[in-house]
Amino acid sequence: MNPLKTIKGTLILGFVTALVVAVLINMGESDSAVGGLNTWSLVVWLHVFFGVIWIGLLYYFNFVQTPAMAAAAADTDGPGPAAIGKYVAPLALLWFRWAALLTWLTGAAALEIMPGISLVEAFTLSAPSNPGAPIIGTGAWLGTIMLFNVWVLIWPNQKKILGIVEASDEEKAKARVVAAMASRTNTFLSIPMLMCMVGYGHNLPF
Repeated sequence: MNPLKTIKGTLILGFVTALVVAVLINMGESDSAVGGLNTWSLVVWLHVFFGVIWIGLLYYFNFVQTPAMAAAAADTDGPGPAAIGKYVAPLALLWFRWAALLTWLTGAAALEIMPGISLVEAFTLSAPSNPGAPIIGTGAWLGTIMLFNVWVLIWPNQKKILGIVEASDEEKAKARVVAAMASRTNTFLSIPMLMCMVGYGHNLPF
């Protein structure tokens, strides 16, 4: 059976291949913490994986789906946006919200087991032995705000917009504004957030 015929098979193949590559690269290393499969590197790997799904879908919603649905609604001779709202958006939002949560949880776990810093030190932007605490902590705060927006503002309002929960036309109109503004907020926050994460990664203090 070709694993590429299903998304589940594709993901399993990807993870297995990544683990094989990591083991092969690490052969001969006496210290497993150097380029190897230590706990911290595995957690960070998962953090990045879930983060790519989360931010990728955030950009899809803002760069592709929102303008596409507006164009479809304005096209009186076209098929309309109903198919996107019924089939695409609910599935995309499923992956979106859970990827957001898993990104935050794996990020918090990575901070807690990271050498030279703890989760509390990151969020207080102060670690005596780690000058990189302010930048990684700032990134963590931005990610936390974005997670709040996903679960408290975007998802509950999207349920009204998509008809998953009952809402009046007035409530749906209000929900569209709240969800759109929260999504746009996350889009602009993602830019400095990614800068903080990449900046810290390129200047590891340990």
